[in-house]
Amino acid sequence: MKTPSNGPRADGLVDPLRVTRAATVILDHRGVVTGWSPEADRLLGYRAQEMLGRPVDAVSARAASDEDEGWLSPHNPSPRVHEVTLRHRSGRLVRVAAECRGLPDTVAGPTTLLLLTDAELLAEWQLQQAMLHGMATQSPVGLTIYDTDLRVAWANHAARQELPGPFAQYLGRREDELYPGSQVLSALHPPSVTQVMRKVLDTGQTVVDLHYQGCPPSDPGREHVWSLSYYRLQDEEGRPLGVCEESVDVTDLYRAQRRLGLLNEASSVIGSTLDLEHTVRELAEVLVPRVADFIAVDLMGAVLAGREPDTGGPGRSGDLRRVVHRSVREDLPEAVVVPGERADYPEGSPQWQCLATGAPVLNAALKSAGPWLLDDPVRSARMHKLGIHSHMVVPLRARGVTMGVATLMRWRDPLAFVPEDLLLVEELAGRAAICIDNARRFHREHRSALTLQRSLLPSRLPAHSAVEAAYRYLPADTEAGVGGDWFDVLPLACGRVGLVVGDVVGHGIRAAATMGRLRTAVHTLADLDPAPEELLSHLDDLVSRLADEAEEAHPSGVEGVVGATCLYGVYDPVTRRATFARAGQPPPALAHLEQPVEFLGIPAGPPLGMGWLPFESAEVDIPPGSVLALYTDGLLTASDGDTDTGLERLSFALAHPDRPLEDICDTVERVLLPDRPRDDVAFLVARPRPLAPENVATWDLAFQATSVPRARTLTDERLARWQLDELAFSAELIVSELVTNAIRHACGPVELRLIRTETRLVCAVSDHSSTSPHLRRATAGEEGGRGLFLVAQIALRWGTRYTHDGKIIWAELPLPGP
Repeated sequence: MKTPSNGPRADGLVDPLRVTRAATVILDHRGVVTGWSPEADRLLGYRAQEMLGRPVDAVSARAASDEDEGWLSPHNPSPRVHEVTLRHRSGRLVRVAAECRGLPDTVAGPTTLLLLTDAELLAEWQLQQAMLHGMATQSPVGLTIYDTDLRVAWANHAARQELPGPFAQYLGRREDELYPGSQVLSALHPPSVTQVMRKVLDTGQTVVDLHYQGCPPSDPGREHVWSLSYYRLQDEEGRPLGVCEESVDVTDLYRAQRRLGLLNEASSVIGSTLDLEHTVRELAEVLVPRVADFIAVDLMGAVLAGREPDTGGPGRSGDLRRVVHRSVREDLPEAVVVPGERADYPEGSPQWQCLATGAPVLNAALKSAGPWLLDDPVRSARMHKLGIHSHMVVPLRARGVTMGVATLMRWRDPLAFVPEDLLLVEELAGRAAICIDNARRFHREHRSALTLQRSLLPSRLPAHSAVEAAYRYLPADTEAGVGGDWFDVLPLACGRVGLVVGDVVGHGIRAAATMGRLRTAVHTLADLDPAPEELLSHLDDLVSRLADEAEEAHPSGVEGVVGATCLYGVYDPVTRRATFARAGQPPPALAHLEQPVEFLGIPAGPPLGMGWLPFESAEVDIPPGSVLALYTDGLLTASDGDTDTGLERLSFALAHPDRPLEDICDTVERVLLPDRPRDDVAFLVARPRPLAPENVATWDLAFQATSVPRARTLTDERLARWQLDELAFSAELIVSELVTNAIRHACGPVELRLIRTETRLVCAVSDHSSTSPHLRRATAGEEGGRGLFLVAQIALRWGTRYTHDGKIIWAELPLPGP
């Protein structure tokens, strides 16, 4: 409101027409001015000497009208304030509010007191009065005034609604006496309201939107939350008169905010893993104690087994299993069933109804729960003993299928469950049910993935006389448990052994399936016994074909990307040398007994599937007692991504190769691998076992028929020295046939070698021809053609191995047992 610069400015709480504040004019019975106050001078600009003796109409802006009629009459039976227009001494018009009051008659006759004030100021004051009256009687905001001793002095109608009975009984009481046990919810303020008001009274600093929790006298069994504001009341001179409290009951809003906060928290807490039991435990931890004093979560047995739950009728309740329960007390006094056991509920119980209808059941009062408690005396006795007064059962549903139920109870919290609580729990249960269903599906897929993994990777390394080996395999996809890295130890001809590690691009089932195909291909190629670089060339062709097939099937997706790397080596215990070739893999490490760890200088080949560079191999000496380490690149980059750092750590972990291989593997894993590697990791450590010279016998034979009986004689003599006379007949037959074939169908020179390993006797004949004999069935009239057939029948296994200058035909016989 606008206040005239020359008019009296009234305090907002004082009537502007009071005699002490208003402009006063005294009139005689003729309307002539006989008195003129200084306030009238300030309002209209006329001095007293200018107005005394003049009619008051002299300052009127216009002639009397219906609007102004009677405004100078002090004898109106219903006096009222008139709004009239007067003329200021300067000529401008002034809208004023006027009230006439009759004074006692004087000697000169009747006298009238005219009270004048600015009309806008009066209108402002009237609005203030209406506002104050509304705040006292109609406002929904509670107003309470406390005196300087912080005791109740006055309260409006809204505040008195929380104070039943005559208000006089609450006068002079403190806040903590009216609301015992209440507390301030903000950590930024003192813990009690009395302390807050004392600070406001002392400092004059206003406090706004202070949350306060307690039970009002009108509702002692239910906690409320108020939003409180405080400001100091003071007189015109600034002396404190007390503190005014504004209060708004925000219980519903506060609970809604808490529910919203709980939902937000649950969205990041529930389902943090794909472990079913862990997901259920997260749901229980969110709800207890903030919503319930106890919760029990029971799931269908099919869900726990990873199967699709039955969609049958209420009889399914017999298949419920307790998964998790949680209480405000550690001793779980409410629990009747132990986790993992069957949870039986009688027909008609809330759990039975949830499974039958898929709808929640809310029993706000236990006494109205129904007759089902009579059929469950154990639970009934437990609930009555603890004083459980409110009961809620919510189904866990996902994709329209009920997978279990969650049972919530209250006994420590005096408030019963309300529909708002049910809505909150339903929302949380729905989110949890989706996570549980995802976990169930994952459990099923996980079992399939593990089955695939077990079929693709060796469950254990085969025992081999040429090497002792140990390994570790850690897929980056720890949830699926499957990755694209692989390793192998392959028995080869003549007592040799193949060592291999490989890595397929990507993780998961698709990479594992590709890995399985490549591992199978390596097994097949290794049986043909090619040189390492030749094996990688064949594997390179296979990866190229697989990539073409994948790209044709998925021309625009990552499914079309197929790539792999591989390191393949062959160790010969006779020569004590190893030959390696690599395609995109880091070089093998050789840990010496007396020297630093050496990373072998194997020529680097491109990853498999590139097809644009040939592969090269290198042959290295393997000293006795040393350890070979083959690994995928994920081992070197697992810690911090730096390959050089990884090589240094690997050197440290491989030091002292005389330790057990399992200890070496543990050290490598501890030093180089974090808990969750970013890439698949496979590494293989092998300690070669060279053959002693006395276990190998080698003879050069003349390229003539007389060499056949000599070969039999040499074989017989050597077996006698080795005390293997039991094998003499079979070995002589094999040697005789192999030497005969070499002399008849190949070219010289011819070499005979006998090798005795821990479990086998190897007979090997080499020549300088690349033509390999073939097993065939001779006809009745043929004199020859039965030799290799006999060899195949007698030998444990046999085959042909090609060398750079010819071939070796070999056959193995098992050594007799002890």
